[in-house]
Amino acid sequence: MKKTGKPPKSKLAHNIYDLLYAKFGEVNTPLTFQAPHELAIAVILSAQCTDERVNQVTPALFKAFPTLNDFAQAKISEIESLIFSTGFYHNKAKSIQGFAKMVLSDYGGVIPNTMQEAVKLPGFGRKTANVVLNELYGVNEGFVVDTHVKRLTKRLGLTKQTDPVKIEREIMELVPPKYYRNLSLYLIFLGRSNCQARRTECSTCVLAKVCPSYSPA
Repeated sequence: MKKTGKPPKSKLAHNIYDLLYAKFGEVNTPLTFQAPHELAIAVILSAQCTDERVNQVTPALFKAFPTLNDFAQAKISEIESLIFSTGFYHNKAKSIQGFAKMVLSDYGGVIPNTMQEAVKLPGFGRKTANVVLNELYGVNEGFVVDTHVKRLTKRLGLTKQTDPVKIEREIMELVPPKYYRNLSLYLIFLGRSNCQARRTECSTCVLAKVCPSYSPA
């Protein structure tokens, strides 16, 4: 039987954060990068693609095009050939080159540090902007919602929304900004280990005692 006595969502969210912090501690983005523009490009590539695949592709990509200027001047077909395996490579190559050109022409080669400006960049939606702002500048203007976060926030009873922007807004009302980055990463890591789309390992999940979707035998 499912557990009864639902706690207020804010209390539940804080309990979830505390339990996941105890499990994962301080965490880093799973995307590998050395320069700011490399992170941004890696996040663009991660759309509809696993971080593992992106990390397999980016070393050769960044070796071929070390700087923003190299990406801006590259032939689109050369970028496409190196990112083919990430999927949607035509659009991603255009976004990458457009991003490089706009950062150079409009921002002096420096990625902007506000959501208002970041979402103007090609290939940048709120998700990409949130990741880049969090990782590069420690700016917590939003909460990253990927497929894992979307799935887990619903299973955990934190939201009934299905639209990522609405999910983001609802979670931002439940926890303070200082939690945004880590909570999103915690949910991503838990989604990969215990709470996958088609397979769950509830009995060994650190959130079993607070998760309304867990039904012990």
